[in-house]
Amino acid sequence: MDAIQDKVNKAIIYSEPGTSATEVIELPLEAPGPGQVLVRMHVLRIPPFQHPKEMLYSGVCHTDYSICTNAWKVPVMVAKGQIGGHEGIGEVVVCGPGVSHPTIGSKVGVKYIASACLSCRYCLLGMESNCVAAKLSGSFHPGTFQQYCVAAANYVTVLPEGVPDDELAGLAPIMCAGITVYTGLKHGNLRPGDWVAVSGAGGGLGHLAIQYAKALGCRVVALDVAEKNLLCTDAGADEFVDVFGFTQDTDLCRHVRETTGGGPRAALVCSSSNTAYSQAIQYLDTTGTLVCLGIPEGQQVPIQGASVALLVSRQLRIIGSKVGNRLDANECVYMAARGAVKCHYQLRKMNELTQVFNDMEEGKILGRVVIDLR
Repeated sequence: MDAIQDKVNKAIIYSEPGTSATEVIELPLEAPGPGQVLVRMHVLRIPPFQHPKEMLYSGVCHTDYSICTNAWKVPVMVAKGQIGGHEGIGEVVVCGPGVSHPTIGSKVGVKYIASACLSCRYCLLGMESNCVAAKLSGSFHPGTFQQYCVAAANYVTVLPEGVPDDELAGLAPIMCAGITVYTGLKHGNLRPGDWVAVSGAGGGLGHLAIQYAKALGCRVVALDVAEKNLLCTDAGADEFVDVFGFTQDTDLCRHVRETTGGGPRAALVCSSSNTAYSQAIQYLDTTGTLVCLGIPEGQQVPIQGASVALLVSRQLRIIGSKVGNRLDANECVYMAARGAVKCHYQLRKMNELTQVFNDMEEGKILGRVVIDLR
């Protein structure tokens, strides 16, 4: 700790849980305990011809907004002063007692699952996101909206070597959004050439889902509002569907089925719209899989049209997918680090997080937001 020049740790806290209010504060540096590492959020060294400076990054997820504002209406909200965030890229600067890996200087990712016991029946099945002792970054556990983050050494994701410094910031959203959609695609049992439908395709999860699907050899039909067409096509979507371009849901579903020659093999709903789910179950191909990712806010309603008769006659599957395990993280980070997937993001300042949340609520965000934690 003596080698660290900084004496304080700037962090963003949820100052009034249940609202979008946030506050930037200063905290004392925390030393890592046994089995832990201290991670400094990513330091970007810009070449001399561009005003040398350091930047510290953490991605912003829609889940951060939902936790801060209690959009899911859970009985127990996070406490006032909670440090949010769960998409961090950083460098190990201090190793706690007993830690031999990762080493100081290693570039690592801090994920939504901050740690898991790795011994319960869920962890043994590779379902670490359901671990009975899991700690969730930014939700009752300090998250990545801070310059220095204490993390479990056995649960950070070590990044591949050779990733240029100026590309590391784009890997921050991979720690949640990327892992989430990549794991969802794996649950879809897809083969090269299969069609995949992505709802909310122009959002933080959606534009990454397009790219991961393409990297796996699939064809993609992207569904979103018209102004997100360019982002989706730039991400590699083969077809784009304007969700407000049809007077009836049945017309939209018919169009998707015709465009994909009978319906997509899998539908990833990255949107938090109940309508998106009811549409997806109707346009899926026979034996297709509906992968539920986005959680509708407020009142939770059943998926309209998902009758037992429909599921049985067309042998459809509905599966929920919540981030992934350590292997999933390694696989999807490797693909992104090798250039197969690139996050479209905009940089915002620490004191702008409340406005970012408000923009999320109004659907104004294209791709992802990354917070510069300087």
